[in-house]
Amino acid sequence: MSFVGVAETVHSRIVNDLGKSPLMLNTIPSELDVAIIGAGSAGLPAFRAAREHTDRIALIERGPHGTTCARVGCMPSKLLIAAAEAAHGMQKAPGFGVHPGTVRIDGEAVMERVRRERDRFVGFVLDGVEQIDPKHRVSGQARFLEDSVLEIESAQIHVQRVVIASGTSPLIPDFLKGVRDRVVVNDDVFEWKTLPQSVAVFGAGVIALELGQALHRLGVRVRLFGRSLRTGPITDPAVLQNAEQVFSTDFPFCAPVMVENVEATENGVKVCFRKDANSAPEEEEFEQILAATGRTPNLTELELGKTSVELDHHGIPIFNPLTMQCGNSPVFIAGDVNNTLTVLHEAADEGKLAGDNAGRYPKIREGQRRSPMTIVFTDPQLAVVGQSWRELQDRDFVTGRVSFEGQGRSRVMLQNRGCLHLYAERGSGRLLGMEAVGPSVEHLAHLLAWSHQQQMTLPQMLSMPFYHPVIEEGLRTALRSARDQL
Repeated sequence: MSFVGVAETVHSRIVNDLGKSPLMLNTIPSELDVAIIGAGSAGLPAFRAAREHTDRIALIERGPHGTTCARVGCMPSKLLIAAAEAAHGMQKAPGFGVHPGTVRIDGEAVMERVRRERDRFVGFVLDGVEQIDPKHRVSGQARFLEDSVLEIESAQIHVQRVVIASGTSPLIPDFLKGVRDRVVVNDDVFEWKTLPQSVAVFGAGVIALELGQALHRLGVRVRLFGRSLRTGPITDPAVLQNAEQVFSTDFPFCAPVMVENVEATENGVKVCFRKDANSAPEEEEFEQILAATGRTPNLTELELGKTSVELDHHGIPIFNPLTMQCGNSPVFIAGDVNNTLTVLHEAADEGKLAGDNAGRYPKIREGQRRSPMTIVFTDPQLAVVGQSWRELQDRDFVTGRVSFEGQGRSRVMLQNRGCLHLYAERGSGRLLGMEAVGPSVEHLAHLLAWSHQQQMTLPQMLSMPFYHPVIEEGLRTALRSARDQL
């Protein structure tokens, strides 16, 4: 089923289950102060912020409402991961001397819960959208005729300012298009009625790692194919190597890999590959292919070439991250569509900032951005906070290290895998960033993001209380390691 077909199915079922009608406005206004293109995690905050300045505003959405996060992203993926964690917990119980009975994974029940809870989350979003006055809601594909003129369903709208918050769509590599009928993207996974027998996962980023590991732990035969040595957002070579070792022992993980051919078979698809240039060719057959090779901004149909907005070499508008304004134009951009930090809280912050400045234009003002934070919900988890190792290569910094292999609390829980590196400015001792693979690093990431945003130094952080025994003691070890180098 195509992306559009899946999305329509999701929307149709949610609408019917909740007894609600589709959200659309039949009469499109001819003149507006502000138009928000996209009603997702960035578009909704943008609308609310701009609405504080004007009533002549429209929220334009071409597809089903519900946000990418709720429908096909953060929430359904974590539901699948939670099921995988429950199965894995039983599998590793003998390590504690606990021997459960035969574990049976009911694929239909797993996916039914994923869809049911996903629909519940989407329902909350729909409730919020329906609270918006219908006169402000427009359904259809918007495209630019010029900076201040939009066309929607052959109707023209003269608009003073525009916020682009159109999100992204899954990207399918060209070499997989010959077997497109056997390829699913992450959006499709959550419409499965049961779990497949086998899946070839292409990609080595966040989506590939999360879904690949979850499916493996739920009994699906999985092999992950990555073009480069890239594990999620990690850039520190030592942390990256550690992550590669961890995940390659957990499930078949080929990165980098040379895929020579992908062809359809009677029962699925066959992948022919080499693990490196000197290795013998191998082939493996799978029921389906999961293309998790990234997402592409929804910009093509906007026809930005008809505007004065300057685009980068990827075709994405060049914008000021402190105002979200595209050059000096009355166009603003927010959320995943700008292809920077594609996480929900950043999209919401950008939407609020873009909407406020679109509403007050031309008297725009800079907003305060939060410290960057990215978390990958694998086991062990991955996290990057502040500036990454790669971004710090022109800075004078020290690296504090800790391995979780011998860390007390981690060993107690049989979760002693991974390492954490944190970076501090030489001289001032100020925390600059962190990269980690390890147990519960989602919590360590928050502590370090808060510290980074407060511009704390290592001595200040070490003066804070550390309980015993907790994983946070590993963070203290890394802090001491960095402090001793100052």
